[in-house]
Amino acid sequence: MLVQQKNKRKVYYFNSADGYCAYQFSKILGELVQSLDKSREEIVFLCIGSDRATGDSLGPIIGYKLSELEYKNYTIYGTLDEPVHAKNLRETIEKIKESHKDSILIAIDASLGNSNHVGFITLGEGPLKPGAGVSKDLPAVGDLFITGIVNFSGLLDNMLLQTTRLNVVMKLADCICLGIRFCLPLRAN
Repeated sequence: MLVQQKNKRKVYYFNSADGYCAYQFSKILGELVQSLDKSREEIVFLCIGSDRATGDSLGPIIGYKLSELEYKNYTIYGTLDEPVHAKNLRETIEKIKESHKDSILIAIDASLGNSNHVGFITLGEGPLKPGAGVSKDLPAVGDLFITGIVNFSGLLDNMLLQTTRLNVVMKLADCICLGIRFCLPLRAN
């Protein structure tokens, strides 16, 4: 696990190839959730992305995997069936603000980074700025953010998202979902 300081906030990096990644990610996610206002019991996961580009499908894949589990006090927006992407992000954020006023919002998205961090998960406090890596002007969202670095940033970033290996995306999705499962209680039967 690597820790970097950005704008007085810590950003944690976890290598999805590390066997302890899900455990380490889960531990820090639990600490960050606990550090937020404890009166807010509901958690909303906003899984951003599109299933039309492999590199951008991380969010919807995570949303799909999480929606199959029975969580207590958790809501998921953004799945493979109903993705949340650039065209419907603003209206989805408004819907969340109206329907889940006192919730903790965790934004999840794919990102581009340097070539040494491909396959890493980032976790941090504060909002996520979706679309920043591909020069889209979208609203920042979230109390916490989770990103998976699916490819390196460079020329033609949109093309890089189209040609990202599904294997990288799935390893990141599996690790993030496992970490969330370790961290958050499932609904009792």
